[in-house]
Amino acid sequence: MKKANFLILALLATILVVSCNNEKTKKQEIEVPVQTEEEAHESEGVLKLNNGDLWMANAETTEGIEKMTQLIANFTDTENMEAYAELKTTLETEFGTIISKCTMTGESHDQLHNYLLPMKPLFKDLAAEDLATRKSGLEKLNKHLSEYSAYFK
Repeated sequence: MKKANFLILALLATILVVSCNNEKTKKQEIEVPVQTEEEAHESEGVLKLNNGDLWMANAETTEGIEKMTQLIANFTDTENMEAYAELKTTLETEFGTIISKCTMTGESHDQLHNYLLPMKPLFKDLAAEDLATRKSGLEKLNKHLSEYSAYFK
C-alpha cells in the first residue's frame, strides 16, 4: 500500500512538473511584446534610413535646407542679440517654404517630418533671453542641418 501511494504521489508530481513547464512554454510562445501607445508615439519620431538607403527628397526641400545652411554659414554677428532674432525670422521663413513646397508622400514624407520637427525648439533658442543659449541653439541647428545629407538625397 505504501508503495502504491508513493507511485501515485510520484506520478502526480511528475504530471504537475510537466504541466507547469508546458504552461510556461505555451506562455512564452503566445506572449508577444505589446507596445504601449506612448512607446509607439515615441518611435514615430525616430529618423531612420530607407532600408539602409537615403530617402528621396523633392528639390525644394533640399534647396531650402541648403539655403538655411548658407544663412548660418554667413552669420557673423555672433555677439549681437538682435542679429540672432533677425536670423531666426529668416530661418523660420525658409523652414515655412520647405513645408509649403513639400510634395513628398509616404514614408519619405514621414521621415522628412521626423527630420524637420526637432528644428522647432532650436529656433526658439535663437530668441532666448541670454546670448549663450542663442549661440548654443545656432550650433545645434547648424549640426542638425549638416545631418540632412545622411538621410536624404
